[in-house]
Amino acid sequence: MRASRYLIATVKETPSDAEIVSHQLMLRAGLIRKLASGLYTWLPLGLRVLHKVSQIVREEMDKSGAMEISMPVVQPSELWEESGRWQGMGPELLRFQDRHQRDFCLGPTHEEVITDLVRNEYSSYRQLPANLYQIQTKFRDERRPRFGVMRAREFIMKDAYSFHVNQESLDATYAVMHETYCNIFNRLGLNFRPVIADSGSIGGSTSHEFHVLADSGEDEIVFSSDSDYAANIELAIGTPSISDVDIDVEHQSLELVDTGSAFTIDEVAKKLTISRRRILKTLFVHAADKDGTRTDELVALFLRGDHELNETKAQTIKGLTSTILASPIEFADDELVERIIGCPVGCLGPHGLSKLGIRSIADISASEMRNFVCGANQADHHFINANWHDECQPDYTIDIRKVQEGDISPDGQGTLSIKRGIEVGHIFQLGTKYSKALNATVLDENGKSVVMPMGCYGIGITRVVAACIEQNHDAQGIIWPAAIAPFQLVIVQIDAHKSESVATISEKLYQQAQSLGVEVLLDDRDKKTSPGVKFADSELMGISHRLLVSPRSLADGVIEYKSRVGSEKQLINKEEISEFLHCLFHQDSE
Repeated sequence: MRASRYLIATVKETPSDAEIVSHQLMLRAGLIRKLASGLYTWLPLGLRVLHKVSQIVREEMDKSGAMEISMPVVQPSELWEESGRWQGMGPELLRFQDRHQRDFCLGPTHEEVITDLVRNEYSSYRQLPANLYQIQTKFRDERRPRFGVMRAREFIMKDAYSFHVNQESLDATYAVMHETYCNIFNRLGLNFRPVIADSGSIGGSTSHEFHVLADSGEDEIVFSSDSDYAANIELAIGTPSISDVDIDVEHQSLELVDTGSAFTIDEVAKKLTISRRRILKTLFVHAADKDGTRTDELVALFLRGDHELNETKAQTIKGLTSTILASPIEFADDELVERIIGCPVGCLGPHGLSKLGIRSIADISASEMRNFVCGANQADHHFINANWHDECQPDYTIDIRKVQEGDISPDGQGTLSIKRGIEVGHIFQLGTKYSKALNATVLDENGKSVVMPMGCYGIGITRVVAACIEQNHDAQGIIWPAAIAPFQLVIVQIDAHKSESVATISEKLYQQAQSLGVEVLLDDRDKKTSPGVKFADSELMGISHRLLVSPRSLADGVIEYKSRVGSEKQLINKEEISEFLHCLFHQDSE
């Protein structure tokens, strides 16, 4: 490709509306251009990267035995009504009517469409398992699109769906897909972690997210220093280090103390000159009735003062009380709490709650506390040396805390670290949520009709590009992993209008590189484009290797080489450049 005939749309200034590095560099390097909020045009350079990501995904999916199909973006409302998601999806589902006033939507996902296809095409267990995938544009009407293609309204996704005759078959395919995803992200050259995750609104049971580690990531992920344990922080389990648990301490005498205007955990700790972990934190949240509707009934949650509530864990508690906590968790306002407890917020604790008919749930680490400090349910007062007993006892004990850096891994191997990650892939075991709703059945080996368990496997293709940049960049621009760089090599010619030999040698190198199968860009832009601009552009765009051909270098009988990831320049003898290129790209391909 010749730069003089290629759309190189680089810009110097960072766009004011670009908040994160990937958005800034994708605009500056000329990968994308904004059309409207959350909608982007992919320019030639960006599309080359996008196609490379898609091809790696396609190759690994095909290798796994999955079959590629293509489903419509526009979907009829009837399928979504069958699954119960037509109303449940909310405003993210963009609905519209055709000229006949029939309801349709733009597909944000394809569970309904694929299930409809399979229920009409598959009838026997002998045809299973079946794993069907597509790489296709999706649309979700995000309330607040941001961060460029990281959270856009229109995006490209690889979504796959598997169908099975039983759970054992689903487990086997799920394991294959987990391995396939690891292969994909390894080939993409990304530093990633697969983590145990919550299935969210998609539904299902077993679930793993795949996160690219990056400081700008929206999610926190937890992983062990000495084992393969890893989980999204919403589901992560850890044990506080043994020094934080005072199981063997003898009980002291309960004492009521005046703490005045000290209401927060930090204020009380300072007032009493104790560690935050010695204080019991009491939170009040709303319960829900049997239909899941929020009520004004309160449920008390107890945690250690140095711990935080994990709302995802808490809102999945079922069957522990006569009610279920409202989902999402909704904290009770101060006025309601004071009216029911008879004490202002800031001095609340577990004593006497059972007499008020308030049920309580303690985190495991809170239940192990001894001689702790807690609110006395009296204005301006706290108890010291409190201990769990009949009048101060949680109804249930369960893990509801966020893990912390340094916690012991749940498998006992090593300690936990917490890093930020960008979710680029998610795999689910859906079970029969959609196949049952849409009556997708096959006959098993006994001739009995069975509902097919399903798996769902997604990768955000456009998001992978942005996540890669977040993880791989420097002050000069993007540093692409070799597998997805838009060009492997750029040949920069300087002062070709002054030296015929510069143009001749550059052209010869260009032809040699192409004959080796190298994706090469010849920067033959005219004298109006300065050498500095050419160098800056090649680094901003992240082209992996650069050759410089100039009158000065040719006079010395050399051609200058520089790698995008290295600062050192090499001078290659003109007669040895062909062998150098062969060795360089043969090594890259291995």
